[in-house]
Amino acid sequence: MDLGPGMGMEGTLLSLMGIAVTEAAPERVVATMPVKGNTQPYGLLHGGASCVLAESLGSIGSALHAAPLDKVAVGVDINATHHRAVREGLVTGVATPIYLGRTTTSYEVVITDERDRRVCTARITCQLIQAPPGS
Repeated sequence: MDLGPGMGMEGTLLSLMGIAVTEAAPERVVATMPVKGNTQPYGLLHGGASCVLAESLGSIGSALHAAPLDKVAVGVDINATHHRAVREGLVTGVATPIYLGRTTTSYEVVITDERDRRVCTARITCQLIQAPPGS
C-alpha cells in the first residue's frame, strides 16, 4: 500500500518483520504481521514484535494526520499489555485515535489473532513537529 511521500516501507523494520498495511487513514490504520520470524525463544510471538506493530500503526495514523499541518510525527511514548500467547499464523493490528491534536496524537492499538482473540492492547503517543526541509 502506498502511504504517500516519505512513507515508503522498503528496507524498513516493517518490511523485515513482514508487516503489511492494508488500510491507512488518520481515523483507522490496519496491518497484519506473521508470527513466524517474530517469536521469542519459546516459539511465542515476541512482545517486542507486538510493540513494533503497534508503534508502526500509531505512527502511520499520526503521520497522515500531521501531513496537512505540514508536520511529521515522532513517537514519544508507547505502552502495551500482552493478554495471550500466539504460536502461529497472522496477527492483525487496528489503530484508532484517542486524540488527534495540532501538537500530539494518541492511538489505541488492538492486536488480535486469527480467531479474533485479543493478543495485545497498546497505546502510542506521538509528538507532531515541523517537517524538516525536503521531507
